[in-house]
Amino acid sequence: MSENSEFGFGAATGVGSMPGGDARETAKTVTGSFEDFPHLPELPARGPGADMIGRTAGMLVDLYARVEPSGWRLGDRPGRDTRRARSWLGEDLDALEEYTQGYEGPLKVQAVGPWTLAAALELRNGEAALSDLGACRDLAGSLVEGLRTHLDEVRRRVPGARVVLQLDEPSLVAVLLGRVKSASGYRTHRAVDRQVAESALRDVMGVHADGPVVVHSCAPEVPFGLLRRAGAAGISFDLSLLTERDDDAIGEAVEGGTQLLAGVVPGTDGPLSDPAGSVMGVRTLWRRLGLHPGLLAQAVTVTPSCGLAGASPEYARRALAHCVRAARSLTDNPE
Repeated sequence: MSENSEFGFGAATGVGSMPGGDARETAKTVTGSFEDFPHLPELPARGPGADMIGRTAGMLVDLYARVEPSGWRLGDRPGRDTRRARSWLGEDLDALEEYTQGYEGPLKVQAVGPWTLAAALELRNGEAALSDLGACRDLAGSLVEGLRTHLDEVRRRVPGARVVLQLDEPSLVAVLLGRVKSASGYRTHRAVDRQVAESALRDVMGVHADGPVVVHSCAPEVPFGLLRRAGAAGISFDLSLLTERDDDAIGEAVEGGTQLLAGVVPGTDGPLSDPAGSVMGVRTLWRRLGLHPGLLAQAVTVTPSCGLAGASPEYARRALAHCVRAARSLTDNPE
């Protein structure tokens, strides 16, 4: 078991989504690839309810969503789409439980964070919940209750696991910068105040007080400082989207003990470089920041750049194995 930090992160893990629709086969692949840090796979190819928004909407308490032609819309009662989302999540948990018998170590589960959820879920009038701060608060509160139940269920099924909660926030930057389009597409919703955004994130992260929370965003301009203040123990990002403008925030994060989940392996089919080449960017960043090489293997967990839902099953398997080898090259040769 690689104790990668005080939280016991593993050296490599996945982001979340995988191709195909076979829960058992995918759980077997993920747990077999990431022996030190498996994650609960998501299989969006199965259809609405297996996608990240529908899956998390199915976890909500006293709020329900259904599929409309425009996307997921909040409604009054649970319907077929809610039942389908919950059924698939149960199937995925059954498969994970089967392949983690006796497992002890970190285990990552993913859910959509409050701001990406607010940007994606529609109110009855067809506008995003983001258009109404009261609705955003209700959504965050419902998410907290739903995550509490979900985390309890994961702990019950895999009692030896130290559960790591990942909140997927690909739309957070757009929410903070006022770039989320209205239903008409002709205007954008007003930017959410950074303190309001931070407060809601802190509330949701607080549901997992006895374990680490990671926030994942494969968008540019990840707000490292805001996420750390909100309580993120780790930040997951696409390394190729970083610019030198991010240097100070990353240096502060590493020195503050924040785990970096660096997405370095492409999420869609293509040639893979040698493992050392895949983490060259991490080593370059380390040298540029003047950080101690000995910190590298402890502070960085290697991941794909984003979810693998768009990859072929064969490439996805190779990408997971490549993450493990790339992490090993960081450990063996941090310089």
